[in-house]
Amino acid sequence: MRPQSLTARVLLVSTIWAVLALVVIGVVISTLYRQGSERGFQDLLRAQLYNVINSISVNDTTVLAGSPQLGDLRFSQPQTGWYWIVEPIGEFNTPPLMSTSLGSGKLPIASVDEVPFDIRYERFYTTADSFGNLVEVAETEVVLDIQGHTARFRVAGNRDVLEADINDFNRNLYIALAIFGLGGLGMNALAILFGLRPLDQARRSLEKVRGGESERLDGEFPREIQPLASEVNALIDSNRRIIERARMQVGNLAHSLKTPIAVLLNESRVLEAPHGDLVKAQADAMQMQVQSYLNRARIAAQRESVLARTEVEPVLERLVRVMRRLHSDKTFVLSVSPPGLVLAMEQQDVEETIGNLLDNAARYAASHVFLTAHAAAEGTQGRDPGRRQWITLEVEDDGPGLEPEQIAVAIKRGKRLDESKPGTGLGLSIVSEIAGEYQGTLGLSRGERGGLKAMLVLPAVS
Repeated sequence: MRPQSLTARVLLVSTIWAVLALVVIGVVISTLYRQGSERGFQDLLRAQLYNVINSISVNDTTVLAGSPQLGDLRFSQPQTGWYWIVEPIGEFNTPPLMSTSLGSGKLPIASVDEVPFDIRYERFYTTADSFGNLVEVAETEVVLDIQGHTARFRVAGNRDVLEADINDFNRNLYIALAIFGLGGLGMNALAILFGLRPLDQARRSLEKVRGGESERLDGEFPREIQPLASEVNALIDSNRRIIERARMQVGNLAHSLKTPIAVLLNESRVLEAPHGDLVKAQADAMQMQVQSYLNRARIAAQRESVLARTEVEPVLERLVRVMRRLHSDKTFVLSVSPPGLVLAMEQQDVEETIGNLLDNAARYAASHVFLTAHAAAEGTQGRDPGRRQWITLEVEDDGPGLEPEQIAVAIKRGKRLDESKPGTGLGLSIVSEIAGEYQGTLGLSRGERGGLKAMLVLPAVS
């Protein structure tokens, strides 16, 4: 899963690149040092080999003679892995010479077919001596005099010395690279965080706008971000003007229709039945329909605005106080948790939806109406899966409740299940429409107290 934070992405990519670069650098340096150390080791063996050659000769009795002084005590200490050997070749019949470090041990000779001589008539190969040491051997063949006496010269060095030196270097290298890498990653992280700090500032400013704490993106931004901030501020201003213009047009339309509908209602009172009743019923229906569609148009004009916000607790407390006066024989119980919930809705829409539900519950409740508001549980969502935060509002009474088939009828516009109660049958349908316009949902079910339970899922301010 890809990280959603821009800072996390940059840090992740830069960290991966830095680690890979350090690993590659470490491997390359280690390889180059090994190659250089092996060349140096071979050069040392070659120098010792020619020191031995220069120290050996054939005496008057046709015997190998000489005592090489190589200046290294390891050639005189037994089983050290450092040896020199001079062996006669061909018809040259004389005892071989060797360093005291080899003693009675043997040093195997690699086949010329496996390791041929180079253009300098030298060859290097790795073998194991009689004591288990892994040694590097430098070998050549030299004609010692004009009679053609030839001898094979070999000098061997213990590779443990070479490997120990390489291991020490690698250990120090990796420690240095680790220290440098951690320091570099820390400085890189600080540089990235410092460089992206203006974006974080822009995010916080935008959150203040969405939370209603500010109306614009405030602050000074770098020139790379300033055009974006300016465009966002222009968009917010344009959105505000569109909302105000829509509200004004809705108000003008409502005002222009108010007088004709009032005239129709007045005329219906002087007309004789059944014509007067018919005109009055149609005028009332027209008034309800016009008001409903004007509300929908107003909500559609501002529902995407980042400026729409309503604090839940003060509005619900005010509604409960009103309902207690209207229905003094009923007890209203309010619960809001946690405090500070904020809906991404206009206040009048919140009042209309909850007011309708409370009034409906009060008419059918035996004695109690319960209103609760809380943050929606994780996984709860309305009609907009992209929104992360929702608020659940529940209105429940202790009345007779409804059966499932009655619930399906109750939410339809203008349908009334109990004609003995006052009302138009539009309350639940209006609540459902307003909730739908905000991408929320309305659900009806039988509550734990036996009555009807209405559950609204509405958008919260992110």
